[in-house]
Amino acid sequence: MKRRALITGITGQDGAYLAEFLLAKDYEVHGMVRRSSTENFERIEHLHHLLALHQADLLDQLSLINLLQEVRPREVYNLAAQSFIPTSFQQPLLTGEFTALGVTRVLEAIRLVDAEIRFFQATSSEVFGNAREEPQNEQTYFRPRSPYGASKAYGHWIAVNYRESYRIFACSGIMFNHESPLRGKEFVTRKTTDAVARIKLGLQTELTLGNLDAMRDWGFAGDYVRAAWLMLQQDAPDDYVIATGEKHSVREMLDIAFGHAGLNWQEHVRIDPKLLRPADVNTLRGDARKAREILGWRPTVAFPELIRTMVDADLERVRKEAGDRG
Repeated sequence: MKRRALITGITGQDGAYLAEFLLAKDYEVHGMVRRSSTENFERIEHLHHLLALHQADLLDQLSLINLLQEVRPREVYNLAAQSFIPTSFQQPLLTGEFTALGVTRVLEAIRLVDAEIRFFQATSSEVFGNAREEPQNEQTYFRPRSPYGASKAYGHWIAVNYRESYRIFACSGIMFNHESPLRGKEFVTRKTTDAVARIKLGLQTELTLGNLDAMRDWGFAGDYVRAAWLMLQQDAPDDYVIATGEKHSVREMLDIAFGHAGLNWQEHVRIDPKLLRPADVNTLRGDARKAREILGWRPTVAFPELIRTMVDADLERVRKEAGDRG
């Protein structure tokens, strides 16, 4: 009998990669989607016929209970969140409802329906904020600097609480930034690679960004969802930092992306003070030693290769879109 998994946030970058990964392992894959007139299924279009999609909402406890009773999954991966940090400053209450209390609602539904379900919570490196040590590991003190980071910290600790209080197999993956051609265009890496493609093809002339000095530990999303699966295959639940152990600046990312297209970023990038956050995190770098030693996990895609792949994918997509319009 096939193993059955439920993914919240299945239409996002991580959800799409995880669904593809689980299908390749012969899982029966179910996805939770919100009832929304703007829901975008583009990332899972090629998998749509292989998935079972269900309407439910992290804001609605009863819908989650009904969903678990209907699907009866062995594994639940909670990837759904309001995940764009600037939006969390503009909509802190909504961010908290989805990204913090939403985790509690899923865990409570598991406790009520089937406490044997294995649960994965996607925690963000933003929980570390302006960390006092580098690199950050599982013992590093949380100092979030945004409503998003604070909400993710709550989600992390409520998963730990349900594990310790109710013996639920709950794992948190403290995931550092992870990118791909499926990344949302609002995030700085994809915003950049999309702009590079459009500038190269003469469809736009400049890219506006905020803090170019921020440094992040960027990896490939496909690697990170593999780590999530590995966590739920262990004998005991635990929390793990998932990261490459390298950090790169936004400037370095611009060098790679524009250079790959034969462009000079300094001729096209403009700094807009309005894009600076009220409180920013200057540098994050993760220590994934525990994941290497216990899960046997390692990243497979280097940062320059990742950014060049994203540029190539956006060049191909923009050319096609321009051709279709023409």
